[in-house]
Amino acid sequence: MAKSAQKVTLSPSRDIPFDKLVLSQSNVRRIKAGISIEELAEDIARRGLLQSLSVRPVLADDGSETGKFEIPAGGRRFQALSLLVKRKRLAKTTPIPCIVRDANSTILAEDDSLAENMQRAALHPLDQFRAFVALREKGQGDEEIAAAFFVTPQVVKQRLKLAAVAPALLELYAEDEMTLEQLMAFTVNPDHERQVQVWDAIKSSWNKEPYQIRRMLTETSVRASDRRAVFVGVEAYETAGGTMLHDLFQGDDGGWLEDPALLDRLVSEKLQAEAEAIATEGWKWIEVSLDLPYGYSHGLRRLSGDPAPMTDDEGAAHAKLLAEYRALEEEYEGQDEFPEEIDARLGELEVAMEKLEARPLIFDAEEIVRAGAFVTLDRYGELSVYRGFVRPEDEPRQDADVHSGEQAADGQGVELSAGRSADGVGHGTVITSAGQALGGIMPDDEDDGALKPLPERLIMELTAHRTLALREAVGRSPDVALTLLLLKLVNDTFRTSSSAGSCLEASVRHVYMSAQASDLKDSVVAKLVDDRHAEWEADLPLGDDAALWDYLASLDQGSRLSLLAHCLSFGINALHEKVNPYGAGISASGLTKRMTQSDLVAQAVELDMVEAGWEPTADTYLNRVPKARILEAVREAKGEGTAQLLDHLKKGEMATEAERLLKGSGWLPEVLRRHDLAALDDAEGQGAPEPVSDAGQTEDVDLPAFLTADLPGDDASMMAAE
Repeated sequence: MAKSAQKVTLSPSRDIPFDKLVLSQSNVRRIKAGISIEELAEDIARRGLLQSLSVRPVLADDGSETGKFEIPAGGRRFQALSLLVKRKRLAKTTPIPCIVRDANSTILAEDDSLAENMQRAALHPLDQFRAFVALREKGQGDEEIAAAFFVTPQVVKQRLKLAAVAPALLELYAEDEMTLEQLMAFTVNPDHERQVQVWDAIKSSWNKEPYQIRRMLTETSVRASDRRAVFVGVEAYETAGGTMLHDLFQGDDGGWLEDPALLDRLVSEKLQAEAEAIATEGWKWIEVSLDLPYGYSHGLRRLSGDPAPMTDDEGAAHAKLLAEYRALEEEYEGQDEFPEEIDARLGELEVAMEKLEARPLIFDAEEIVRAGAFVTLDRYGELSVYRGFVRPEDEPRQDADVHSGEQAADGQGVELSAGRSADGVGHGTVITSAGQALGGIMPDDEDDGALKPLPERLIMELTAHRTLALREAVGRSPDVALTLLLLKLVNDTFRTSSSAGSCLEASVRHVYMSAQASDLKDSVVAKLVDDRHAEWEADLPLGDDAALWDYLASLDQGSRLSLLAHCLSFGINALHEKVNPYGAGISASGLTKRMTQSDLVAQAVELDMVEAGWEPTADTYLNRVPKARILEAVREAKGEGTAQLLDHLKKGEMATEAERLLKGSGWLPEVLRRHDLAALDDAEGQGAPEPVSDAGQTEDVDLPAFLTADLPGDDASMMAAE
């Protein structure tokens, strides 16, 4: 006969007045955790007691009941009730729902307390997210939900955002196949289809880090910190109908703009509006470009303008700032370093004074009508305008023929300004971008009314005599020759548009980098070259050859050589070009010679491309070479083991990770390395290097002795330069 199951008997429930309850010393919870007593009291006051207290009768010494009940399970609820009684929000005699355990029960009070705390199942975060959604769908606002559960409205927004992730991903999270941090990363883009695509792409990858998920979900968007977004403004972008992505779980630098096409259109429109405002100044042309290449002013003459004077108010403000600056310097003179707040104040004063000192240039009105300006954005999203550049075809021409000596009918040489017709009627500014007109009116062809020149054959014969005489005279005057060379090189360097008329067939041909990275113009070396160029340009009396001759002749020898070096530097050509075997362009042997010579110069100046600011990034190198090249770079910089860690990645992921690994490593691709240093490294790895003769070093390179005398010997094979 089967044994019947024992019936379960539950402890009875009853309402017990609050003043008959006491906290049991058998309660196992001694350490505060979770929600505070104050918050629990507020919750009980709002919604009542959701869970009864577990109590036992308090017995006297003789075993009889005293009428009091101790609470081994529910102590925090009792303390919250006590706080409400203390604050007169609950009467002492209020009946409290309780489960009463038999005083003679074999179950210990500590057993009840421990079981209540250990056997509870914590709510899965996803259930909490969905519960918040349900509350909001039934009419509760974020603030109301936050107040009810003692969290901030931001936490509620985050939970609601998590619940809005694609249902398929929520199910994966519920099954613990995705971490909370990964789920949080998916909230950055509300597109469920895209979320699932990203997860499918990375779920089998070793890299499922949240940052990778965020990167893939925002790869077609533009950061709010992008200079285009800064220039237009997020508010203007949203007003135009643009949408934003935001990350509620970590700093997102302002978020992401989802519509790059709209952003680019707004940037173009705003740049054009700025250009049209600048056109009212009277410029002949304005070139608008988001990115001006390095050397954008190549071949153009730069106008020299005078800084606009300060107004009385600006002068007074500058004097006040300068007085405060000098007073602080005097007060803390002699100290090793300024206090932090004083140093910060001095920096603020310097910035304020520099803003007042950076005066706009005032140009000659006659020059403005033939010159133009460039309008672009700097790296910080601020508008940059470079005014006062004259194209070669817009240079002024004289009606009188320089060879015949004849003048115009009225006896005076009449100069027609570019951009104006003979009757003085002005033309509109031509605004272009990438060669396409954005506005303005193209100038009409003008008739300069020039007289017929002397016969070309006669001019050639006459000037041949003069040329030969000048050759003889300059050939016996070394000092004059150096000054003449400097005069020509300075004009080539600083006034490239007018250099064709020199009487000396020696020149620096500016080498323009037609293929260049977008960040070249902002590089360290570009800044150094530009600063040095500006310093010389500020001192040179350009535009007046007589004054320039006197200035160059008066320079000390060191300054003359420094200027000579600066001018010659603009003719350096270490560019690799495509070889043309049919004669147009550089030949294979010419390219070899060019690269070899450039390496000799690099040795002489101890060139270090790492110090020059180049580093391997996805944009500058890694994304533009095969995967084998990426692995080779990591292997050389970090070792074979590190390279193997990347071997299985896709090209884009490999480039991104390699960029991180190579940062600060000093690694350079072979084309940027000094061959003398590379040969030295090889020798150190294989043993002592073999002696190298000077003759071997300069083989096939026909250089003067003074250029090669101080160069170190090197038998390594070198790439060529011309």
